[in-house]
Amino acid sequence: MTTAPQERVGVWLIGARGSVATTTVAGHAALAAGLHPFTGLVTAGPEFAEAALPSLDHLVFGGHDTAPTPLPKRAEQLAEAGVLPPGLPVAVADALIRAEAEIRPGGPQSDDPRDDQELIAAFAADITTFQRRNDLARTVVVHLASTEPVPADDAPRAPASSLYATAAIEAGCSYVNFTPASGMHTPGLAERAARAGLPHAGRDGKTGQTLLRAVLAPMFAQRALNVRAWSGSNLLGGGDGATLADPQAAAAKNAGKARALADNLGETPEGTTHIDHVPALGDWKTAWDHIAFDGFLGTRMVLQTIWQGCDSALAAPLVLDLARLVARAHASGISGPVPGLGFFFKDPDTPPPGLAEQYRELLALAERLAGRS
Repeated sequence: MTTAPQERVGVWLIGARGSVATTTVAGHAALAAGLHPFTGLVTAGPEFAEAALPSLDHLVFGGHDTAPTPLPKRAEQLAEAGVLPPGLPVAVADALIRAEAEIRPGGPQSDDPRDDQELIAAFAADITTFQRRNDLARTVVVHLASTEPVPADDAPRAPASSLYATAAIEAGCSYVNFTPASGMHTPGLAERAARAGLPHAGRDGKTGQTLLRAVLAPMFAQRALNVRAWSGSNLLGGGDGATLADPQAAAAKNAGKARALADNLGETPEGTTHIDHVPALGDWKTAWDHIAFDGFLGTRMVLQTIWQGCDSALAAPLVLDLARLVARAHASGISGPVPGLGFFFKDPDTPPPGLAEQYRELLALAERLAGRS
């Protein structure tokens, strides 16, 4: 008995030459070639073995970006910074070159004369051409661009993330928003995607500080410990740190961090989260939390946590997980927000809020995709 060849699936990355995208493409090539283990890739676990997810060697990458540095050079820079293993850019050079050949100019640039509809049409045409050229069964558009400021009510054009989300719909593609940008949250877009039979997921990938908050906050609530204040600080280098030095962009990022606390504690505790740009840190970050809480008989206590890591390496396997899951959801006829993917996001489209409950919902999705529910 022979099995039919597996369909090829596109992964169209918005911000395709950024650190997360470059790590995703290089990491995918390393895993597909058996050069590194599947550490951090949730969908590589046995729980997903029968979910009929697209295999890694059937994923094809392309994308939009406004940055000029090609993927092979970006990978070299990330290896020099310790984000990618030494020698990996050379080992997966062919994959990086293939993906680079599929990257198209993004936008809008500050001097771009095109209006929103012209930009959407151009982006959609790029994605459609990519699908046809590579004989793809379907494509997942994944938004990885730098954090957008919260859009003003009187802004002259729609947020870039919403232009890309609209282009995804027009190209017949599913959409994942791994950033706190507007994306499908622009009024009318989610409904339009559902009418088109397209799944989507978002927003803002849960990689470091908020991942830890999603574990700790339910602990305080379940143990009936009163959280009096929860403050945090983030020290970031790299492009993300520079972007988040803008107070409006930082506000968009912090909204998801605050939601993780409010959803799990039932209220937002006193305290703020600061984001500081420290260029010397490069692609690494340090996140600190200070939690003041009351114990039995009002005894006042404090828990402090420190998370040091590389956001690109934390995010990249989740991008692969989401691309595989959303592509399979599309193939199985799921439309609208995909239930069970809140596990991956700070500001998820679907409940529940706690990480343990979110993981159970994710496993239920795996069962559904396997045809067992």
